[in-house]
Amino acid sequence: MIEVKGLNKKFNSLHVLKDVDLKVEKGEVVVIIGPSGSGKSTLLRCLNLLEVPEGGDVIFEGIKINDKNIDINSIRQRMGMVFQSFNLFPNMNVIENITLSPVKLKKVSLDDAKNKAISLLKSVGLEDKANYFPSKLSGGQKQRVAIARALAMEPDVMLFDEPTSALDPEMVKEVLNVMKKLAEDGMTMVIVTHEMNFAKEVGDRIVFMDGGTIVEEGTPEEIFNNPKSDRLKEFLSHF
Repeated sequence: MIEVKGLNKKFNSLHVLKDVDLKVEKGEVVVIIGPSGSGKSTLLRCLNLLEVPEGGDVIFEGIKINDKNIDINSIRQRMGMVFQSFNLFPNMNVIENITLSPVKLKKVSLDDAKNKAISLLKSVGLEDKANYFPSKLSGGQKQRVAIARALAMEPDVMLFDEPTSALDPEMVKEVLNVMKKLAEDGMTMVIVTHEMNFAKEVGDRIVFMDGGTIVEEGTPEEIFNNPKSDRLKEFLSHF
């Protein structure tokens, strides 16, 4: 579904991604781990061109999306994105946050969009919060609304950028449970996270990054129980 070839990204003189290659199959859950500053979030943000790479290609469902002739906004509608900081619209209630994109971008009727939103809120355990504004929600609730909002566009893939890092520990679990259910339902996902137990449990494939490169990748069993590189062994020793 996604193929990254020879990806390079720089911020001024800082070379953040160095010739990165990655493939994500349909229905696969790929979890990217690694120390802070290793390029994980930058790689994720290159997948939907929130960061534009200087070199290499990003191919999504057979389309080279960093081609200047591609309408990236139409591609992004098929790639749900969930950020660390929720990014909900503070002046809209929960149901308005979720229905905005399907109505505006997909021309879904407001009634249909609301019905879908309510069903998504049920699936994330928040149907009683439909008329609440974000300021009245906990961090975990905001993140679950953000997931519901991304799912309302019926994306082909979901990208998660450290979705629990801004949450208190007791709220982490409620968000991870929603993501586990998505994995069970067969959603293709690419997840950047520091939650190693979650990575172990949900990932089909774990990708370990350090210094802007992919050092090692494999099944959770291979990565956590039989790491090959010294750098990965050292990284895992902190958990």
